[in-house]
Amino acid sequence: MEVILKQDVPTLGYKGDVVKVKPGYARNFLIPNAICVVASENNRKIAAENARQGVNKTAKVKADAQAIADKLNETTLKISARTGTSGKIFGSITTLQIAAALKEQGYDIDRRKISLIEEIKNIGSYHASIDLHKEIKATLNLEIVAQEA
Repeated sequence: MEVILKQDVPTLGYKGDVVKVKPGYARNFLIPNAICVVASENNRKIAAENARQGVNKTAKVKADAQAIADKLNETTLKISARTGTSGKIFGSITTLQIAAALKEQGYDIDRRKISLIEEIKNIGSYHASIDLHKEIKATLNLEIVAQEA
């Protein structure tokens, strides 16, 4: 069954994409949760018109995302965490903590757009990938330091 996405879905596609999914997934989850509409001829025309009208807006959003990505690629974010004597963190650093630290720096990025390349369980340098736009991704350098008592 082909559907037109009304919002970004990480494993499926981006808003406005026509994707093929299993009929049960569409009927039981996507359509009831207003994530997509059936890709009928009429809905395809509406989606094409919306895409045509949104070209300028999309270009501006993409330019803004590129500017943020350029800044984030050069940024090293320091996060302090409680550690043991061996340098192992109590727990781990999560995307929620990274999003909060970015908010303190002035970047309002949703935690669901941040993905960790590896688990952060020790003090050191790490990288996180941030999905700012469907074509633009930024790599954020993280410096995990021991929390001062």
